[in-house]
This record gives sequence, structure tokens and C-alpha cells, in this order.
Amino acid sequence: MSQLKHTPLHALHLELGAKMVPFASYDMPVQYPLGVKKEHEHTRTSCGLFDVSHMGQILLKGPNPAQALETLVCADIVDLPVGMQRYALFTGNEGGVLDDLMVANAGDCLVLVVNAACKDQDVALLETGLDADHGIEVLDRGLLALQGPKAADVMQRFCPEACEMIFMQHGRFEMAGIPVWISRSGYTGEDGFEISVPADQVEALARRLLAEQEVEAIGLGARDSLRLEAGLCLYGHDIDTETTPVEAGLIWAIGKARRHGGERPAGFPGADVILHQVDAKDHRRKRVGLLGEGRAPVREGAELFDEAGRSIGRVTSGGFGPSVGQPVAMGYVTIEQAEIGTTVYAEVRGKRLPMAVAKMPFVAPGYHRG
Repeated sequence: MSQLKHTPLHALHLELGAKMVPFASYDMPVQYPLGVKKEHEHTRTSCGLFDVSHMGQILLKGPNPAQALETLVCADIVDLPVGMQRYALFTGNEGGVLDDLMVANAGDCLVLVVNAACKDQDVALLETGLDADHGIEVLDRGLLALQGPKAADVMQRFCPEACEMIFMQHGRFEMAGIPVWISRSGYTGEDGFEISVPADQVEALARRLLAEQEVEAIGLGARDSLRLEAGLCLYGHDIDTETTPVEAGLIWAIGKARRHGGERPAGFPGADVILHQVDAKDHRRKRVGLLGEGRAPVREGAELFDEAGRSIGRVTSGGFGPSVGQPVAMGYVTIEQAEIGTTVYAEVRGKRLPMAVAKMPFVAPGYHRG
């Protein structure tokens, strides 16, 4: 097994007593002494600080980089205003999802944030998929996520200008004398900020933020339960190369300009498959939310059955939702079983537990939309 990589905050995690686990080839904190449940609850009620420096941060430069990127993603990037960020999907020729990413228009370039496990393949995709006029630069920067209803109170003390942004805006600022890039976004369903920091200065900023009364360090365990309650996909689990954006319920991530009848229809890998599903609505399965009864969590991989005992799909993410107070999951079922309120059965250790198809997100989002 190859040696695990470290983020710039590795020593700080150990100092804080984190339990470390391998994740996407990095040694990452899964929890701190506070514990996953309390870390989750603290983020929902106050403010949590996450180390997401394992994510890939990439600059895309050159003439009209938005137009160039649209040859690889199904999102509308050309119409993305300066200072805004958008969710996008790299798609494959068969219509599957190669990765999901964030794209920010920084004016003179695009800033891409990609998943850690897909970082190398995404860089290769950009290098081979774009013409020679466009350059990419893989950045050596840390990435912090300050999340929760009190995140703006904390940010107000460090960078009040950033608090003027609304959800999915992006800008360049200064925090504690450190030049940073901040977006008002996150992966928890709460208001918050993602802060890109030069690698050699990220520990100093993290310590400053952790010194604030509202802020606790939060690990990957709570990050997963928070994003699950928020109905957000995890690449490699809820979306992958075998799943189209339409099946995944991510039709909103296919820009209207990129659909048939739009200003720039198709032009991305797998467009024939994906846009046929958009138009004909003939996909056979769909990602749904699932609410369980009792306390027993239903985990990833559990097979799902209908009332008659027929296999209809499987769970792709699942656990106990601390904020919901019951088991929550998401997974794929046949279109016939995807209606809200339908009862399906998840097989857990030889027993079939009833679950109700439910609307997502499972918790009301706290995004700051102005």
C-alpha cells in the first residue's frame, strides 16, 4: 500500500486528538474527541471547521476558458457571471458522471474544485480534452470549510466583506492578513464559507478560527452525516460512471443553454444519452431519499425490495440522521417505486426493514440567499 498523503493541517489534527483514517489516499480526521454525533449537532447549531485541503484546486486559463470547459461538462459555464460559482459534472461518452466539481468565475480565469479521489484523472481529462491555448495550474493551497448558522458571525470578525456575499458567490479577500479566496458555499446544508488559503498559511488561519468560541473542529464522519441529511451526493457512492445526471436527480445541473432548444445545445461527452433522457423521460431508475423506522441505520449496499419481494435497487449512502432523529438514506429504485411515500424494504442482516421514499433534503437548508 502506498504511503498516505498529508494535508497541511495533519500535525494540527494529531494535536487536537483526531482519529485518523485513510480517505482518497490521504490520512484524514474522521472524528475528534467530541465525537461524530456532537460534531454533527454542533455544526447544525453553531459553527464547525472542516479541513478539505485534500480536494483538488485547479486554475483554468486561456482565451474564453468557459467555452472550453463546456466541451467537458454539461453545465452552463459561459453565462456564469464573474464572482459566481456553479456546480458542474464531468460526463463520459456513455452519459455517466466522471466527477462532480465546483466552478468559479474569477474574472481572469476559472477556479475548479474537484474531488480528491478523482483529482489525477480530472487533471488528465483537462490536459487532453482542452486545446493547447488553454493552460491548467494545479494549486498548492489549503481549503477550509467554515459551516453552520454562526459561520457568518465568526467571518464578520475576520472578513466582514465576505459576509456581504450570498450563496454561491466567490471572491478574493484577506483574513487575518492572509490573502484568501472565499466562496459562500459548503457541503452541510448550512450557511457557510469555503476558504482557499496558501498552503504555508492555512494552519495559522485554522488556529485563529478554532480559537473562536463558536468554532469546533469537525471530521469526515460528521461531514458525511451532514451532507446526507442535506441530500447531497458523494462521488463514487451516489454518482459514478454508471449513473447519468438524470438518473441521479441532477437534471438541474444540466444548463438550460446546453439542452435541446438552448443557445448551445449538447457539445459535451454523452450529450446524446443524457439529453435523450431529459427529453423522453425514459430513464428506468432514479435516486431517492429514504426514511427508516426505529433506530437501526441502513448502510450503503443494502438491497431494496418492493412489497412483492422483487429487487428494485440499492442504498448508496445511509446512516442515522442526528438532526432528523431517525435513519436516513439515499439510493436508486425503479421509476415505478420512486414516488414520495412509497414503502420499500431494505435488507439488513437478513431482515427486511421498511423505509419510506422521502423528499430531499431531509433538513431545511440554511443557505444565505440574501
